[in-house]
Amino acid sequence: MEPLIGKTRTMLDDIKIEYHPHNKIPLTVHPFSEFTRRHPTEDTIPRSASPWEPFRTRLDFELVHCAASAKEDFTLQSHNEVHTLWKMASERFMPFETSTISVPHQGEAHEYKMYSRCLWSWALDLMRDSRFASHFTFDAQHLYKFNGARFVRFIDEPWTADAFWDAQSRLPQDAKLLAFILYADKAKLSSFRTAKGYPIIVRIANLPVEIRNSTGVGGRQVVGWLPIVKEDPKYSKKKSFVNFKNAVWNESFLKLLEAVIVHSKSRYWFECWDCVQRLLWPLILILSADMRNMTLTCNRCVMALIQGLKGKFPCPVCLVPQDQQLVLPDAHPLHTSTESLNILNAARSTLTQKEKEKEQQLKALNTNLLLASQNCFGKVSYCDVHRALLFDHLHTNNSGMWGDHLWSELQFWLEDLEREVAVKIDMNFDALPRWRNLKHFSHVVGIDFNDGSTHEDISKLYIEKSHPETNKNWNFPKNHLLTHLFDDIIAKGVTHNYNTKPNEKMHGPLRAIYHWQTNFKDVAPQVRTMRFLYAYTDNLKATIEPDATENSEGVVNAAACVQLGARQNDVSFADIEQSHATDRAFFGFQIKLNQFLNDSLPNDAIPLPNETHIRFQACDQVNYESMVDWRLQRDLLQCNPKFFGPPRYDCVMIKTEHQLFFARLIYMFHCKVGGTECSIALIHPYDVGIGVRRRQDLDLGLCDPEAVNDYFVIDTIDTDMFLRTKALQDSSGLCFRCRT
Repeated sequence: MEPLIGKTRTMLDDIKIEYHPHNKIPLTVHPFSEFTRRHPTEDTIPRSASPWEPFRTRLDFELVHCAASAKEDFTLQSHNEVHTLWKMASERFMPFETSTISVPHQGEAHEYKMYSRCLWSWALDLMRDSRFASHFTFDAQHLYKFNGARFVRFIDEPWTADAFWDAQSRLPQDAKLLAFILYADKAKLSSFRTAKGYPIIVRIANLPVEIRNSTGVGGRQVVGWLPIVKEDPKYSKKKSFVNFKNAVWNESFLKLLEAVIVHSKSRYWFECWDCVQRLLWPLILILSADMRNMTLTCNRCVMALIQGLKGKFPCPVCLVPQDQQLVLPDAHPLHTSTESLNILNAARSTLTQKEKEKEQQLKALNTNLLLASQNCFGKVSYCDVHRALLFDHLHTNNSGMWGDHLWSELQFWLEDLEREVAVKIDMNFDALPRWRNLKHFSHVVGIDFNDGSTHEDISKLYIEKSHPETNKNWNFPKNHLLTHLFDDIIAKGVTHNYNTKPNEKMHGPLRAIYHWQTNFKDVAPQVRTMRFLYAYTDNLKATIEPDATENSEGVVNAAACVQLGARQNDVSFADIEQSHATDRAFFGFQIKLNQFLNDSLPNDAIPLPNETHIRFQACDQVNYESMVDWRLQRDLLQCNPKFFGPPRYDCVMIKTEHQLFFARLIYMFHCKVGGTECSIALIHPYDVGIGVRRRQDLDLGLCDPEAVNDYFVIDTIDTDMFLRTKALQDSSGLCFRCRT
């Protein structure tokens, strides 16, 4: 926090930006209404008159793109010509290269193929692309928001966090960080899990999250395909074979990092899209992986000395003893690559001559590659693998703590209860209202879900009144990793910067390529070829249709009020009252609206319509300012008497001049009065106090806005809902605990 600022100079919610000293820009203060992450439109950027080249026309390209998997002749001329054009087009981008990795085991050399694109060249291609000219951020910043008394720092993007700032401080003053986010995990390609792939996905941390986490150009890209070592029954689970697999992984990944390693130790001047020479310095800022792969990554390097989940110190971040992972408040020394290497060198220096000879023999046979090779990330300057591995919300919370443990415990206890209990739980889940971006479940009991996103949705809707005592051992790494979450946010930004969820969404397209565009034999080169062609077509389509580079959700920064959208055809009073003739809420609709307009229009300095007509348009979208990042978000609201069968009337929070309360939507519409357009909703308000709250509600931590029909507030739907409910509690002075 900053010292008190005079109110004559600073207004509530003002934003202060402190730039890194290397940038030599003085700090600035902006009114909140002017603070924006949204960049200007790109209409002024020069574009090619025929971006679909080498295809002769845009129609040729569109036909080929839509029929990329076809085997018959095209109207162009032939299937061979299509492939020739694909090859000519793909040569404009850095292609995949094949490398052969040779690693010995038990005195025998084993060779594997590693497919990769030059990571550095891929990044430079983005730096040349004028579409992203205004989106790159190379210099660290500290952001603050004025709360009426002090400037309070807030963190979101990687360049607003401490690690980016500290890394820039270690570089020459004219150097600019080019930060990478890398993800690697096995993907199940076949339904029976017999075919697997091991993609490496990259993102650029210098780009904003709406581009970086997108599926389009500038977002996730497959840049590598790691070999998978088949299990050998003769050596499976033996230490020598585990170390052998780790060595194959390390040597393969090293091929991807070769250029990055070179340039992390030297200067690299590059002329960017704006014809400005910049001294680029690569940094592996974030390694996105689940706990299983995090421990394997650390287990593959001589610096980490981590032996996996059953080792004496299983956490890849700190030196927590294996038997103390359940003790959450305790702080433990952090792992560092330098300290691990020093310990290893000290241990080696104490070896006797006989022990040294034995170690050399083990290296020759490759039975202890853990001590024989260096972790590939340790060769990148300023990269400490322990600081790059961060908390993963998807695998730690959703599929980990909830899916593997809490949900499994619930399923276990339900097996001993009457069948009616399981039926009741399924009925309750089915009766829950539907929300956008939240799965609706008809059945959950007795079903095995292996999707972390599904487990996340179930956990948001589950309320546990009591939990039986069990003998379950909660002393495991995923329970302990929560202790590092706050430090990770301070160091690298909020969790969507390193959550594996956006990366694992790539597994679906890879499975589709496997099923529809391979012959199921030697699939790695086929999948990487098609994935590369799709990446090219994505880039080409984004060039032809510039809107493709924008965020698909239309998220923008704005200090704006609620706005309704998705208009439908004009309707009349008669149409509205006739279509809702049996609904008591619409009795006297015209009279109610007339009274509302007479009261509200003059207060907003809008002239009354007098004899002019009023036009109505029903709508089902609402744009609102998020309390999480202050950007304009879009939500779909339903007022439908038959939404896929049952009726659906969504609930909302209404903010008036005097209070904020809950309500159920009945009808939403635009009302055009003269030249002014008003967004109006007919609601059933839940603004009457419920009196003394029931003991059961207090025990479960539930907020009940209307006791008659038992409507409860679920504040875990998303972060914005959680913050709004908390703000309601703070402003109203209500004594209730939110359902968390």
